[in-house]
Amino acid sequence: MTLKKRMAVTLPAGPRLADTAARLKWAEDNGYTDAWFGDAGAPDSLTQIAALGQATGNIRIGVAVTPVYTRSPSVLAATANVIEQVIPGRFVLGIGSSSQTIMGQWNGIPLDKPLTRVKETAQLVKQMLKGEKTGFQGVTQSSKGYRQMPLENPPPVYIGCLRQNMVEMAAEIGDGVIFNLWPKGALPKMMEAVKRGAQRANKDWQDVEVVNRAMVLCTDDKEYGRNLFRAAFAPYYATPVYNKFLAWAGYEDAAATISAGWAEKDRDKTSSALTDELIDEIAIIGTEGEIRARIQEDADGGVHTHIIAPLAGGIEDIERTFEAFTADKFQLR
Repeated sequence: MTLKKRMAVTLPAGPRLADTAARLKWAEDNGYTDAWFGDAGAPDSLTQIAALGQATGNIRIGVAVTPVYTRSPSVLAATANVIEQVIPGRFVLGIGSSSQTIMGQWNGIPLDKPLTRVKETAQLVKQMLKGEKTGFQGVTQSSKGYRQMPLENPPPVYIGCLRQNMVEMAAEIGDGVIFNLWPKGALPKMMEAVKRGAQRANKDWQDVEVVNRAMVLCTDDKEYGRNLFRAAFAPYYATPVYNKFLAWAGYEDAAATISAGWAEKDRDKTSSALTDELIDEIAIIGTEGEIRARIQEDADGGVHTHIIAPLAGGIEDIERTFEAFTADKFQLR
């Protein structure tokens, strides 16, 4: 089976539901195949999908990703059941471990055994969506006697993943994998992990959809874009999850400098580790032609669905970035 190549906008469009509704409609009207929500806090993304989904006709809507620590498997399955009924055949439930900042600091929940927690949550949710009665006792999750109305076509469950073990598990257990914030040199290694995970489940690895949230800015001023990325994502790479990922991807020195700078509360030291060269490996910054070429390069490397996430510039930056990938201007090969 050859999976479809897809372009997506990222949602929500801010704290106001009306702004997200407008972006969703614009995306569908302009040929985007997908819209994918992040899910870190307010406004709640799964609630937004249920509220706005019926106003769309054909666009696929996913969430990348809902943390497995803040919702139990039965709550995730019950919510997905409703959304599937609202937009049948067009919803993808993405789950993941999130980060120490969102779990520990925001929610007071320890990020314990993330790989096992995500795996067991995915196993349970997939079972529940089929309407099967649960009898599951794992290391981090358990459920006995739960059953919900089965769906004729349960929504797929995709898994957010970074390093080797999580990528392999995601490809084995999930229906798709979701990547984020990787240097482009790491993509071959990540794709090899997808292949190994799929083989463990006797799947054809080419049937495992690879979704990626790409940090993109369409601009004539690359330095401006790099500074936006540096300000926004140096703190990300200071968290243990992303710091270890950066080191695994081959940037041990940068990861160590970021970690040391963060511990010393030295913002300049932390930010300076994200050099122009490293930022150009991770982010997609440039003119229309340049950013389209990089998205195509990622597609050639194995990414099926590209979530365009504009870097946090002004509204003009956001609009120019999304406009570069409307269906009349760009088609993936």
